Amino acid sequence: MNIPLIGGLVESLSVFWTERDARERKMLAFGGLAVGLALVYFGLIAPPLAGRTKLNVSLPTLRQQAAELQALARKATELGNTTAGAPAAVEVTKENLETTLGNKGLKAQSILLTGDVIKIQLRAVSIASTMIWLDEMQHVAHLSLTDAKIEALPQTGIVNATLTLRQPTGVIKDE
Repeated sequence: MNIPLIGGLVESLSVFWTERDARERKMLAFGGLAVGLALVYFGLIAPPLAGRTKLNVSLPTLRQQAAELQALARKATELGNTTAGAPAAVEVTKENLETTLGNKGLKAQSILLTGDVIKIQLRAVSIASTMIWLDEMQHVAHLSLTDAKIEALPQTGIVNATLTLRQPTGVIKDE
């Protein structure tokens, strides 16, 4: 800042103040004090008070949401612990797969079991029956679909499918 400018401003205010009589000085002092207090209140006190009120309104909702999240996290942990060590309900063999496919009206062109991976080729089968069979195998044998190549045929709802499944527990047997 420029010092002569500040000095000139102080001098101008001093002249202005000395030209006023005592009553005007008193009124200007009270007016300045009122403006100063208003600036302090609206600049420093009112915003935190408004924020506090807003937090008091939203805090119960936030606490409820936090409690719900904790309950969901506990439930997810419990579900993870109960299903993590659960063995497969059905031992997966080539014969079991052929039987379950046959129960859904499906006939595999080939079934290849390698370790925990199963590759099944289906030709001219119903997509609906295939999806139902996959859902059943997911729940009963804990198989998961890792890859699917599905080709639609001219007939409605009929497809050629090559499915790759995996069983995480490692109980697949090639018999």
